[in-house]
Amino acid sequence: MKRILFIFILSLCFTLPAQAAEEEFTLDPMHTYVLWHVSHFGFSYPSGKWMASGTLILDKNKPQNSKVNVTINMADIDTGIPKLDEHLKSKEFFNVAVFPTATFVSTKVDPTGKSTAIVYGTLMLHGVSKPVMLHVTLNKAGEFFMTHKYRVGFSATTQINRSDFGVDAYVRPGLGNKVGIEIEAEAQKD
Repeated sequence: MKRILFIFILSLCFTLPAQAAEEEFTLDPMHTYVLWHVSHFGFSYPSGKWMASGTLILDKNKPQNSKVNVTINMADIDTGIPKLDEHLKSKEFFNVAVFPTATFVSTKVDPTGKSTAIVYGTLMLHGVSKPVMLHVTLNKAGEFFMTHKYRVGFSATTQINRSDFGVDAYVRPGLGNKVGIEIEAEAQKD
């Protein structure tokens, strides 16, 4: 009996540290969004946003092992202009009836500093999957006073060519092809 107890304790000692390093978080859909900007024929740079949901696996000991999986409901686009939202949902742009979601799944995390990293992943948008690179900053990590649960917050930026994803309406005569993207995310430990 003592031998079985000893083996159990020994196996626990070797498995707990490995498991404790990886922690799963759920993105807070009320505080996680993707904001975009695009040139409107050079006259202005309007924006819109989507709220996002998903999961995050953080490994504090080996940040390069961290992972993120995000989903965006494309019909939830919000530019603040209802007629423009409907136009962007149409076949001419995002065609949300056929392509209702977009996803980002990380493939690699490359820490670049104490609180920064480049997160590589695959963006699936409008039925097309392409590699995307996010420049990410960890803003804060700690217990959130309202829930008393551990929370992390991030900011990220990237730029994509919308035509790479088949969203190419009006690229000629000059509706911006390059889309600047800013991401704000909060995730809470389950």
